[in-house]
Amino acid sequence: MHRRNFLIRAGQTLSAAALASAFERAHALSALPNPESQDWESVRALFNVDPQIIQMSAFFLASHPKPVRDTIEEHRRALDANAIDYIYANDEKCEAAVCAAAAHYMEVEPGDVALTDSTTMGLGLLYSSLKLSPGQEILTTTHDHYSTETSLRLRAERTGTNIRRVNLYDDPENASSAQILDRLSKVITPKTRVVAVTWVHSCSGVKLPIAQMAEVVKKANANRAENDRALLCVDGVHGFGSVNQSVNDLGCDFFISGCHKWIFGPRGTGLVWGKPEAWRVAHATIPTFDLEAYEMWMNVKPQAPIPVGRIMSPGGFHAFEHRWSLHKAFELHQQLGRARVEQRINQQNGQLKEGLSKLPGVRLRTPMSPELSAGITCFEIKGLAPDAAVQKLRAQNIVASVTPYKTLYVRLSPSLLTTPEQVDQTLAAVKNLA
Repeated sequence: MHRRNFLIRAGQTLSAAALASAFERAHALSALPNPESQDWESVRALFNVDPQIIQMSAFFLASHPKPVRDTIEEHRRALDANAIDYIYANDEKCEAAVCAAAAHYMEVEPGDVALTDSTTMGLGLLYSSLKLSPGQEILTTTHDHYSTETSLRLRAERTGTNIRRVNLYDDPENASSAQILDRLSKVITPKTRVVAVTWVHSCSGVKLPIAQMAEVVKKANANRAENDRALLCVDGVHGFGSVNQSVNDLGCDFFISGCHKWIFGPRGTGLVWGKPEAWRVAHATIPTFDLEAYEMWMNVKPQAPIPVGRIMSPGGFHAFEHRWSLHKAFELHQQLGRARVEQRINQQNGQLKEGLSKLPGVRLRTPMSPELSAGITCFEIKGLAPDAAVQKLRAQNIVASVTPYKTLYVRLSPSLLTTPEQVDQTLAAVKNLA
């Protein structure tokens, strides 16, 4: 069947009705008890992690939990059997289900959510798309990941935008909210249009007090015109799924995250959320494949507004079996409970940090307080290079990592895939290396 005729007949648009229906479904499913998630051993059993290892780097790239795996396989089989019919029949409801589940978890509107393939894609799309007036600048920090730094550098090379950086803390283990907020407040100027930060720093494990930083930015914006207002943009990937704060709680203007780390979403999934007034400053750089936009281009439908999240979602063919299974990860998190998940992660990381702090020859580089840390714990071992320490731990079936930054630390990350007993085993192994 000709694509034009099929689109006219099928009417596959991500309608308001579809989103509303999917949002109601997400709300209902999140309230249902999941028999497999009532205790932590049952939760761990949802993942096909090698039982011979202690996985202290699960944040790197998620192991798919059973509900996600099963849904991926269901979509894969159908796509293999007849991709064109399956896509046309399911694109609307599957995209709606993902946006609705993500929005329900974040406590935002689904029409303000753009779907991406990763944090890096989201950062690149956002920072390249923001419209700044001559003389306006971007303020970022010295603690951000390669993806943020490079996205901003590429923008600066292309447009001449001035990029400034602030050091929010010196020694990460001694970071304080007061220090972070004071340093931020002193460097925002009338020219600052964008404040680009990272929620949880994978270089040190520091968790920024984003909600309080949002208040600092709000105060700076008090007497500004709308076109001069500083926008707080947050790379949230290592807090998303590990911290008991919704995106709505954070008070930021934009939130960018991959969904294949702490959320346990399918590999190759991510999102960008923005406040409606903030989205007005962004312009799409990759054509959307939203079918309503496509029909307007074909002159099948009259021109009409389309929710910004759909316009900002890059088009092209994606790994649909993965994207369309993302809602299962959000549903699992809702059933587990955000507070319960955070408590489990904080309890094990607190246990780890307490133990590391008592080991001779070990310097803990992550704050002890859960107010300034989350699921990543970094440290140094005197006389032992971080990569050598990681190799020695791996020889004992403990999977650690090295921070991929200019300053190298050993990095451990207890999560829902580990146990307190495994934390003790890991501490014993580190003690033997120190």
